Amino acid sequence: MSNDNVRFGVNLMPQTWVDQPVKSGAALLTHRSRLFSRMAQAGIDHVMVGDHVMFHGGVGNDGLTDAASVVTATDELDVYLAVYLMVLRHPLLVARQILTVAQFAPGRLSLGLGIGGDDRREVIACGVDPKTRGRRMDESLSIVRRLLAGETVSYEGEFFSLDEARLQPTPEQPIPLVVGGRSNAALRRAGRLGDGWLGIWTSAARCAEAIDAVEEHAADVGRTDVDWKHGMTFWCGFGSDRAEARSRVAPAMEGLYRTPFDKFESYVPYGTPEDVAEFVAPFIEAGCTTFNFIPFAGSDEAGIDAVADTRKLLQGGS
Repeated sequence: MSNDNVRFGVNLMPQTWVDQPVKSGAALLTHRSRLFSRMAQAGIDHVMVGDHVMFHGGVGNDGLTDAASVVTATDELDVYLAVYLMVLRHPLLVARQILTVAQFAPGRLSLGLGIGGDDRREVIACGVDPKTRGRRMDESLSIVRRLLAGETVSYEGEFFSLDEARLQPTPEQPIPLVVGGRSNAALRRAGRLGDGWLGIWTSAARCAEAIDAVEEHAADVGRTDVDWKHGMTFWCGFGSDRAEARSRVAPAMEGLYRTPFDKFESYVPYGTPEDVAEFVAPFIEAGCTTFNFIPFAGSDEAGIDAVADTRKLLQGGS
């Protein structure tokens, strides 16, 4: 695989997720516009946006609304939503929202899909039994794929019932639906219903095993012509040395996930761009073609520049 085909994205997390001052209105729009311009000039391919309804302490943002705000603010960058907690919503409404965003930006939207659960209260608050998340996702993803393809869908399942549901217009270009998750059920779901697998907090060796498993599951159901879009999401820290970089990313992760950083540390690249590139390179060999970075580097601008430097190193200076 040529490294030139690998795409790189940067996530600019909502400030409230990491206890920074909150911007809104014109100040927020101006700040984001400046950062989008910097990303485009630096050669970044896409903006990554997240999705949470009510994460630890109530933080979050609606991912598809945020995606719409990105594609209408810049025509130079794609947008990658990861991971969207589709299991917390009704699939018919999700499909309509996806189609609405895609109308603004044909071919520029990708979705990573997950079942959530890092904060069980978020799932319960949305009226979903956490034990049913996997089965709900299987139903939802199957329904959404059919609706996005323009099918008329009649369906009677465990969680959802549709009678001749159909949505127009269909997207001008296919919208990649990439399944996240580390369980065997998630890998099976990615192979049978997804356009790829999106990993997080895993080793390169495990990533390669997961990608092989996904493609084997696809072959088992006759899906042999998928344009696979496997990827990884990395929280990462940048600094003049590893100690400074660690001091930036560790408190942010501990504050959001309420878990000691040493639980994540072996899966989080940090240091100089050279350190991060060395960490990420084996994931390209494993079969990843998309990387989403959540960088902590002292400022948003410094994070963008550090990811751009990492990209150049991985692509041989291009």
